[in-house]
Amino acid sequence: MNFLDKLNPQQKSAVTAGDGAVLVIAGPGSGKTRVLTQRVAYLIASEGVRPWQILAVTFTNKAAKEMQERVNGMLNSQATEGIMLGTFHSICARILRREADNLPLESNFVIFDSDDQERIVKAIIREFNLNEKLYRPASIHASISRAKNELIGADDYPINTYRDEVVKRVYAEYQKRLVSMNAVDFDDILVYTARLLEENPAVRDKYAQRFRHVLVDEFQDTNLAQYALVKQLASYHKNIFCVGDPDQSVYGWRGADYRNVQRFEQDFPDARVVLLEQNYRSHQNILDAATGVIDRARNRTKKRLFSDRGEGDRIFFYEARDDYGEASFVVDTIAQLVASGDFEPGECAVMYRTNAMSRLIEEAFLQARLPYRLVGAQRFYGRREVKDAIAFLRLVHNPADEASLDRIINVPPRGIGEKTLTTLHMIARQNETSPAAILLDLARGADSPFYKSFTGRAAVPLADFGGMLSTWRALAATRTIPELFDKILQDVNYKDHVVEDNSEESADRWENVQELKRLAMDYSTRTMDEFLENIALIADQDTITDANAPTLLTLHAAKGLEFRAVFIVGLDDGIIPHSRSFDEPEQMEEERRLFYVGITRAKDKLYFLRAIQRGGRGMAEETYPSRFIDDIPEALLVGKTRTGRSTLSRGSFGSSSSSSNSNWTLPPPPRPAPVATSKYNAGTRIKHAVWGEGIVLEKTCNTPTSEKLD
Repeated sequence: MNFLDKLNPQQKSAVTAGDGAVLVIAGPGSGKTRVLTQRVAYLIASEGVRPWQILAVTFTNKAAKEMQERVNGMLNSQATEGIMLGTFHSICARILRREADNLPLESNFVIFDSDDQERIVKAIIREFNLNEKLYRPASIHASISRAKNELIGADDYPINTYRDEVVKRVYAEYQKRLVSMNAVDFDDILVYTARLLEENPAVRDKYAQRFRHVLVDEFQDTNLAQYALVKQLASYHKNIFCVGDPDQSVYGWRGADYRNVQRFEQDFPDARVVLLEQNYRSHQNILDAATGVIDRARNRTKKRLFSDRGEGDRIFFYEARDDYGEASFVVDTIAQLVASGDFEPGECAVMYRTNAMSRLIEEAFLQARLPYRLVGAQRFYGRREVKDAIAFLRLVHNPADEASLDRIINVPPRGIGEKTLTTLHMIARQNETSPAAILLDLARGADSPFYKSFTGRAAVPLADFGGMLSTWRALAATRTIPELFDKILQDVNYKDHVVEDNSEESADRWENVQELKRLAMDYSTRTMDEFLENIALIADQDTITDANAPTLLTLHAAKGLEFRAVFIVGLDDGIIPHSRSFDEPEQMEEERRLFYVGITRAKDKLYFLRAIQRGGRGMAEETYPSRFIDDIPEALLVGKTRTGRSTLSRGSFGSSSSSSNSNWTLPPPPRPAPVATSKYNAGTRIKHAVWGEGIVLEKTCNTPTSEKLD
């Protein structure tokens, strides 16, 4: 039991808590994984609990494996043999296979992945003769999934609109088909188990009596079905031990319900609550800033986060003139931190609210010829929707580009399958021309000599696409790149194709398209050749590495990670917090928690960045500082004040000493992105927060007042 000696008083209180319900509210960096694993070891080594009487659940296989290894390290693998430790889904799947006699399934049921699930929903929608554009399979399935997470079956699905009625019908048929195929989806694994335990007392008692102790990790991320499960499994011995932090609940968009912590306190009124407040990760100034933000949240258990690492540096707040300057500051400052010899590149991270925001950061790293590592998403130019939009423009510019044609000829789906595409290529080769030339001729309809080479079912969509391509080609001679961009996306109804439902993922995909449109705006007075060449040169540079390099990631992806230096960009109202949350109090609360998560990833240095002017919807827009900045005591901030005036000289940003890493020597002074210089040329249309829309008549070289330094 020597491991108990290494625990602080709060941790030891949690690990050695007696029987009954225990809720551990664990602040960031407070050692919650240590507490959970040592609780398991303590139960076995000190309380005489048999390993097979312990159930420990978490959310990822990686976390489960880490917990098992830690427990084995404290005891030994023989002493811990038989512990049921794993994810919710893996544990429930084991129970379901053992109890298949009580289910409408055979024990050898299969688990359908997301593609399988959506394919079934799509088939049902077609068989019901529903309009796929109005009732998109992904959106309908998302509604079904949300219902399952809340333990709402098809028969009980509430109807308030006609769409709800459609969902209810599809939901019922979807479940019938899954049963007929002896299959389950991911949600079913939880729902079937929860209902099995609730409706079959004999089965519930068997497992509830077996598990003397039920332990749950990341409790704030459980949904209603998962909460119902652990309640049933702990219903006999009442020994339930939950570790989590509602302040770090940021996955509401995928079903997590932070209110389960409140439900726990209501369902177990005698529960012992232990607060883990000592942080082993961050300096005190960082924790105080985080506290300033999260203390404004509603209905929460307040914690006093403290650290024995000292106050540390204050948070550096920087207001850039625009988002190009924001990206340049990030890269230059990271280079200086590394050049000082005090930081490794891999100890630095750049965090942003949406994936689309990575583009300018990536390009700044590429311009500086410095490597980076992108986490949780593809590179900006590698994302499906971005590649689609570029392919449309490439095809219009160069109809001989068969790679682009093959990519988007059936995007969005217009009934042109692989067989038709193969025939198109074959006919083009036979006539010694390009597939696009065939399409352009097919735009004439039955007058085209190629029309009869295809079945009527194939010829019509090919001719329609050829007609659109012909129109775009004609417009390309007179329209600007952004105007052509808008016309193409409007003609193919690409937004509806990308935004399949109301999920955050769909919204992010459309924001990626808008970010590309914004880049196109910088080329309003330039040629398509220049635009496509710039994209190709950036996209083709293979500088991403998993080696010692700064990490670029969203705030959502940052949860559970830590870095010595953290840069949070985009601290503008409408970004952090996101504009989608403005009219939704619950979403605004989650935005606050998300910012809190980002702050608490930092160990030594924390940078807040915003842009006074930011490109949006293709035009530069004035921005306002994030409302969350006002929640942080001014004494904790250094750099630029909220008025935009600097309190420091540029020379104090960092040291320019040499570094042993030749790839990370200090770069030249910040320089604008290649296309940024043309951003406000005479004739450029802009939008001002006060003066509205207008056209630039004259351009000077004066530095804007907001960018001048004291």
